[in-house]
Amino acid sequence: MGKTNLLLNDGQLLLLLLRRSKSSSFLQLNFRQSKAKMRPILMKGHERPLTFLKYNRDGDLLFSCAKDHTPTVWFADNGERLGTYAGHNGAVWCCDVSRDSTRLITGSADQSAKLWDVQSGTQLFTFSFDSPARAVDFAVGDKLAVITTDPFMGLTSAIHVKRIAADPDDQVGDSVLVLKGPQGRINRAVWGPLNKTIISAGEDAVVRIWDTETGKLLQENDKEVGHKKTVTSLAKSTDGSHFLTGSLDKSAKLWDSRSLTLIKTYFTERPVNAVAMSPLLNHVVLGGGQDASAVTTTDHRAGKFEAKFYDKILQEEIGGVKGHFGPINALAFNPDGKSFSSGGEDGYVRLHHFDPDYFKIPSI
Repeated sequence: MGKTNLLLNDGQLLLLLLRRSKSSSFLQLNFRQSKAKMRPILMKGHERPLTFLKYNRDGDLLFSCAKDHTPTVWFADNGERLGTYAGHNGAVWCCDVSRDSTRLITGSADQSAKLWDVQSGTQLFTFSFDSPARAVDFAVGDKLAVITTDPFMGLTSAIHVKRIAADPDDQVGDSVLVLKGPQGRINRAVWGPLNKTIISAGEDAVVRIWDTETGKLLQENDKEVGHKKTVTSLAKSTDGSHFLTGSLDKSAKLWDSRSLTLIKTYFTERPVNAVAMSPLLNHVVLGGGQDASAVTTTDHRAGKFEAKFYDKILQEEIGGVKGHFGPINALAFNPDGKSFSSGGEDGYVRLHHFDPDYFKIPSI
């Protein structure tokens, strides 16, 4: 058994390697400092705190959402801003991009979700609701989308399933399915394996699986092992077989997508606002700091806010990436696993290309 700790700070990569001796059962401690630089690319374009980050399937584009009403698209390699999507009149909470990178869907506090042409920035359609739209997610095949709406003026939270027309001129706003039941806000809803289920989580701390044909609630997580406070974030594995949730209870949990069996739990000392899973290595990343509503009371030193890396299997913290001057609200891995991005309360997106030493961390 071995353990690896890494700390990325100001471009320095420090590896703390704990390896089992070949000749004894004792663990030998070795320090090795790499002078290689992993300078983050600082991307400034938003005027308000970041809320969500999403790479396209090819990993060449990064989409960002923020409270400044204007989703933005960047080159994922060098952080160059390519353009914005103007039309929302409220904070934009979430986005997703179609498999072929031609369409973007966004959910906003202005009580709408919008479809956009990725290349031109043109609005293709607006789904209007009677309460703020929160989470959005395209189904595999991009023929369906799930959109959640918040509790508002006596209305309960809801999960809406919409058909996505191949031709924008044929698009309609009717819901194929509307699911209700969870108490409080539904912060995330994503499609399960083969589009047969929808996985949701939010303020009531319960993870649920719904049948997309009947709308029936299939499963709720075991309360004994579940989160104790609001679930803020949810990220699926590349193959969709499992997913990761982050919570204000200062933990993240790994679940089986079909059985809702708890697989692993990762503990940290601060509320978790964002989670991500490496598609390449057995690493999970947690980000947070504190609830956005308490930000004014925060010590704004950069060291307080880091993306923490954990060994996915051993559940141990293996390092962190510092830099944000406020809580981290969004995290995303590039699909190639060679870089990741973080979005903060400070309004910045930080793009990190991993140093080669990152990939030399010994497997456990």
